[in-house]
Amino acid sequence: MATIAQTSDPKAALVRLLEHYSCEVTTRDQKSLDAAGDLLRPKTRVFIASFPKDTVDDFIRGATKLHRAGMVAIPHIVARNIPSRAVLEDMLARLSGEAGVDRAHVVGGDRDAPVGEYDSSLQLLQTGLFEKYGVNRIALACYPEGHPRIPEDVLESARTEKMRVAAEQGLSVWLVSQFAFEAPPIVRLARHLRSQGIEEPYRVGIAGPASHATLLKYAMLCGVGTSLRALKERRGLGRSALGGETPEPLLKEIAVAREAEPDLGIAGVHFFTFGSLAQTAKWVESLRG
Repeated sequence: MATIAQTSDPKAALVRLLEHYSCEVTTRDQKSLDAAGDLLRPKTRVFIASFPKDTVDDFIRGATKLHRAGMVAIPHIVARNIPSRAVLEDMLARLSGEAGVDRAHVVGGDRDAPVGEYDSSLQLLQTGLFEKYGVNRIALACYPEGHPRIPEDVLESARTEKMRVAAEQGLSVWLVSQFAFEAPPIVRLARHLRSQGIEEPYRVGIAGPASHATLLKYAMLCGVGTSLRALKERRGLGRSALGGETPEPLLKEIAVAREAEPDLGIAGVHFFTFGSLAQTAKWVESLRG
């Protein structure tokens, strides 16, 4: 199996990797939404994750708040949470018109039964509504350790079809991964994507600084795979003076691989903040200086 190459200055490589990081909040995390403009550099990409009971108004409020704070808001559009085409169209029209949204993270969703006519992100893309309302940059999910409920061949087939539909509609695509706690599966996925001829940017999902209990909780909820053992053994984790365990050793390893193999196409890092945007933002800034 291919190994991760070394470089002479992992810290410098890490700072470069973090140059244009993105992060994630939820519609209900008002504390983080209110503080984003003070915590983050202008034009930082902030994903807005959704809950099954979120309304269109919840999304509009969150996206508008981020837009006014100088951030780039990227709402999750979750197929299984959308009751109808009319609701989807209203959501995209308002996100674009009221909150300046021009990109979205389009996902299927984890609920067992959809509330309406959509059960996959592919079906959302096939509506043509993203192109209609100028939401023309689309993030798609990928999984370094596989999906806990979807076979790998099904994931790959769906990804191929989604990218084909997006290209037909003139939408640009980038890939955002589920978080993991070891570098090899993250790098292995990048190599696999490139071997398939997929050239779109790959943004690596990483769990931001948090307590060990919080990391374990969300790892179990999100179906993190074999790298969960690394978390349990506290491998690949550091400690922050600001509190909590950090992914610094893991990120250094990824940064080294990125610079040793530019063809991996690793565009940056996407942080899952678990309700503490401040903890992630302050820790990143402590590294970036």
